Amino acid sequence: MDEPSMPTPPAHSPGPPAPPIPLAELLASKDLGLRRIAGPADADLLWVHTSEMADPYPYLLGGELLLSAGVLLTDPDHYVARLVEAGAAALGFGVRPVHEAVPEALIEACDRYGLPLLEVPPETPFTAIARAVWRLMAEARHRELRRVTRAQQALATAAARPDPVPAVLHQLAAQLSGRAVLLTGRGEEVHAAGRRPPPEAAAALARLARVVARERPGSPASATDTHAGTHLAAYALGGGEGLALALATRRREAGDHTVAGIAVVLLSLLAAPHQGADAADRSAALVRLLLGATPAEVAPLLGSPGPWTVIHARRSDGTTADALTAGALGASLGSALVDAGREGDDTVRVLLPSTAGEATREAVGGEAPARREVTPQPGWTLGVSTPTPLAALDSADLRAARALAHAEATRAPLTVDTPVTGLAALIPPDQAAAHARTLLAPLTPPLADTLRCWLSLHGSWDRTAVALAVHRNTVRQRIGRCAVLLGVDLNDMDVRTELWFALRQE
Repeated sequence: MDEPSMPTPPAHSPGPPAPPIPLAELLASKDLGLRRIAGPADADLLWVHTSEMADPYPYLLGGELLLSAGVLLTDPDHYVARLVEAGAAALGFGVRPVHEAVPEALIEACDRYGLPLLEVPPETPFTAIARAVWRLMAEARHRELRRVTRAQQALATAAARPDPVPAVLHQLAAQLSGRAVLLTGRGEEVHAAGRRPPPEAAAALARLARVVARERPGSPASATDTHAGTHLAAYALGGGEGLALALATRRREAGDHTVAGIAVVLLSLLAAPHQGADAADRSAALVRLLLGATPAEVAPLLGSPGPWTVIHARRSDGTTADALTAGALGASLGSALVDAGREGDDTVRVLLPSTAGEATREAVGGEAPARREVTPQPGWTLGVSTPTPLAALDSADLRAARALAHAEATRAPLTVDTPVTGLAALIPPDQAAAHARTLLAPLTPPLADTLRCWLSLHGSWDRTAVALAVHRNTVRQRIGRCAVLLGVDLNDMDVRTELWFALRQE
């Protein structure tokens, strides 16, 4: 009998927002009682799918652990061939009540086609397997996020050193356990770090870098390849100088692409040969802001006392922005000063010069530069502070956070924190602040924040709950507590007005 031809798996659909799960990790779950009885031991699982169709091919995306009891299994050879053709990662076959044991013909077919086959005992529900895979995916995703966060902090720290480009490359090579090279468009090394790959792999890496470094329309921003077991990747750097970041690693791990993306953003800011001293200083200020420096420390590097506008942003679809997405938002708004957030925080912060800068000043013959206009950005919800002197950035950061919460609660794409105007502006600020401190003294910071948000949303329980990410009953309890502590009737418009004025002074 002729050996069956090996079907070619189709290109997989984009994977889920979690790393693939090695089959060995699932088999290690002793409570499931799974046993591999055919096919290779190595496989990566992207999904779990259950089907009793005679041919589930049309409903597979690729990368699945397909679970079946073999209700309509009549031709194991054809069945397995179709699964491999669809790109399934493995087959889990449940014994009883349909089959007392896994059919021998199915075992032989899985061995022939190289498809891992798992025996699922009768006491293990398919839903338990699916739950175990999702749990493993969540754990893997958490490990990936922790790793990326640590890498981001390490790269930012390296970029703040006196010789930032070699420091970033050295840290990147350490994070990826490989070689990191900054190359020109002609393949010449500018800086490098990490163990050298074999000569042939190094030559292939240089060729790959030249592909992305070409300054012509249609050139890819990144490219990957594999040479003799070495994984190669190249990324074009911004700045129009034809520079590329090239990486060579012995293995690829979840999060590698994100870590590389963070390095690309930093190196694009730090390594462009055309970058003058002023731009380099501003890039250093960006890094120090990412590391939590005080405004006084970064003021000399930013080169301007302000005013500055602080913007808080979150993805409107609920996803978390990575460094590249956050950088693209900053570019759209006109600033490279972007903080892509930290672990557990999906807020992107942008520090925006409130004027169009010296170029505009020169263009208009020495007149005052034009005021920047912050506009809604597709896919984002924005909270914007009013222009603020550099020394008051901490206050502007708080106001931008409040504006973002208001925008999300009202489902507006952009909310600007408006300054105190009208009659309230006639009262000297020091007197207004003193009155506010006295009036609000009984309130804890969480209660004051809840009251401020509730008043700004015209007493809406639901919108306040959305803005504060708490239950509406929690809002009711906090507002009731505010009324008791302040000894006021919050249904009285005069009381609300005075409290709103006081809360605006903080």
